[in-house]
Amino acid sequence: MNNNNRNTRAERLYKALLTLTTTDECAALFDDLCTISEINAMSQRLEVAQLLSENMVYSDIMAQTGASSATISRVARCLNYGRGGYAEALRRIEDAEDGE
Repeated sequence: MNNNNRNTRAERLYKALLTLTTTDECAALFDDLCTISEINAMSQRLEVAQLLSENMVYSDIMAQTGASSATISRVARCLNYGRGGYAEALRRIEDAEDGE
């Protein structure tokens, strides 16, 4: 499979996600699209990102989330050198929670 097909598929997924307007709609798509393990892994990474952004140390994050040091390290690398996805998502979640 060439990279262009992969990008087209990913682009369609991103567009599908952007059409969803409620948590229930999003949950329904993720339940259909992913295994429980995949959803748990992504949820754990987002929680790790939140805790890292609060300057929690690795050992405490491991104890609280059950994430491995490799997972925490990967998330930290994304927070520091990635494209800003975690930071933007966390900011928007916080903004939404503040508006409730």
